[in-house]
Amino acid sequence: MSSFPNPSANIQVTHTARTRQASRRASRGFTLIELMVVLAILGVLAALIVPNVLGRADDARVTAARADVNHLVQALKLYRLDNQTYPSASQGLQALVQKPTVDPIPANWRPYLDKLPNDPWGRPYQYLNPGLKSEVDVLSWGADGQSGGEGRNADIGSWQ
Repeated sequence: MSSFPNPSANIQVTHTARTRQASRRASRGFTLIELMVVLAILGVLAALIVPNVLGRADDARVTAARADVNHLVQALKLYRLDNQTYPSASQGLQALVQKPTVDPIPANWRPYLDKLPNDPWGRPYQYLNPGLKSEVDVLSWGADGQSGGEGRNADIGSWQ
């Protein structure tokens, strides 16, 4: 046996010690500063994105209401083609789904819609015969559910 140290054993011990140090460093996780930086970045992104997303919901509701109003107007025009008149104010939009039982009773009635939609705010659409802006009007009173208003509270009608 020689009194010289075994160089391969020394290299292996050094390699094992370095592996343990790297393993300890990896298992420590993130520092507080790293977490604070990530949270700050997420906060800035949220502040920039959230207002844009929230405004889109109101725009989508207005667009959906306009599409529904146009669909109802088209159904009313078909009703008029078949029956030579629009439903009366007392018959309302329900005449598009169910045959009216009050005068004038349509001679050539058929179902024009499967069901009446509510506006995007959950309220029924309004039907005016005679209309304020045209022969008949179909409208939603907007987000506030009241006549008039501006922005998202504005009325959405067949005249637009």
